[in-house]
Amino acid sequence: MHVPIFKGEGVLSYEARPVPRLDAPDDVLVRIEACGICGTDLNILAVPPAHKATPGIIIGHEGVGLVERVGASVRDLKPGDRVVVAPRLTCGRCAYCRRGLDNQCTDYQTIGTTRDGAFAPYLLAPARALFRIDPRVPRDDAALFEPLSCVVGAVRRAPIQPGDAVLIIGGGPMGLLFAQTYRAMGAGQILIADVSPYRLAFARAIGVDLTVDVRAEDLRQAVHDATGLGADVVVDAVGNQLGTAIGCARRGGQVVLFGLRPHDLPAVSQYAITRHDLTVHGAFVGLHPFAQTIRLLESRRVQPSALVTHRLPLAELAEGVRLMREQQAIKVIIEAE
Repeated sequence: MHVPIFKGEGVLSYEARPVPRLDAPDDVLVRIEACGICGTDLNILAVPPAHKATPGIIIGHEGVGLVERVGASVRDLKPGDRVVVAPRLTCGRCAYCRRGLDNQCTDYQTIGTTRDGAFAPYLLAPARALFRIDPRVPRDDAALFEPLSCVVGAVRRAPIQPGDAVLIIGGGPMGLLFAQTYRAMGAGQILIADVSPYRLAFARAIGVDLTVDVRAEDLRQAVHDATGLGADVVVDAVGNQLGTAIGCARRGGQVVLFGLRPHDLPAVSQYAITRHDLTVHGAFVGLHPFAQTIRLLESRRVQPSALVTHRLPLAELAEGVRLMREQQAIKVIIEAE
């Protein structure tokens, strides 16, 4: 395989690597069709890095492919099955795993971060990281299974009533996946706030009801003008917008904190949360959202491929990263075949 290897400090270097061999009884060899570029990949390749990854590995975790070979103990997958990747490999032994909170595992590995990922023609993964998906689901929809699963896990924390108004702060790929998912659940109004004219125009093009350029408009006023009281649910898909989210939610509403900005420390009005009877949810990667996400994709009620703006060969991974980093793309799919 001629694959991009993460060397550290933003460096990718293409090298010849052998096709992986089955080492463990639960190993599965997958021939990758495509893999999406995630914000995590951008953070890994940032200088300095904003997300840790092990130098010397192949990154990428938003993969879809066909099972090529299976280990001796694998019973629920067979060669020819189409599978998607759930990259977080939890230990099953720590105190949080034993409580059923595997999204809070303290001893996990991740495909594409601590072990070889899916920006390659072949991926070796344990069977528990792979989920069978109907081959009739279009490739690009299946490739975005993992980010959609994170959204599915988050919206389970903050369900809506038919006709509710949802404000999403951040119009990148994850924010737009929230828009698609809440729309499928029956939201009456979907509003997206961002600073990028490109993202806001794209959001309008895929059917978002109202977009707000926060550089030019007062977001709280715009939301209240559009909804009357404020949004029933506010999603912070950026990671440092809690104060803004609280101000835009109606009394008795819900706030979903989804984006991750570990070094930002926004001011919080605890008084406003208490006085206005708000419910604030922290939502990290989702708790067992995978089977539900498969059903959602197979139903075709949510089609994340609408967010794909570019499809590039594996040799042009760095170009895809540049396009997303410079906000000239919404979602980039890297084709392994």
